[in-house]
Amino acid sequence: MAVVTISHIPGREISENLGIVFGSSVRSRSFLFDIFATFKNLFGGEVRSYTRLLEDAQHEATSRLVAQAQKMDADAVVDVHFATSQVAYKAAEIFAYGTAVRLK
Repeated sequence: MAVVTISHIPGREISENLGIVFGSSVRSRSFLFDIFATFKNLFGGEVRSYTRLLEDAQHEATSRLVAQAQKMDADAVVDVHFATSQVAYKAAEIFAYGTAVRLK
């Protein structure tokens, strides 16, 4: 299934708009992540454990968006956007949303 951040699928025509689809993933940091991040902050550089945590959450949110689109018998999802928010102390949400469509 095509999942794109633009409003069309290049070379294809949209025949039907099926509606909004979304997926989200809420992840929290562990105590060990915080300890490693504290040491990393002392010396500078990327905190890879947090980067992996957010990448995993983004992939999971996207997979859930696609699963919802498949239930609607969509061919693609267009105008996909991602948002993040802190939903609780030390817990962040990655939210993916877009429009499920059928193609000609």
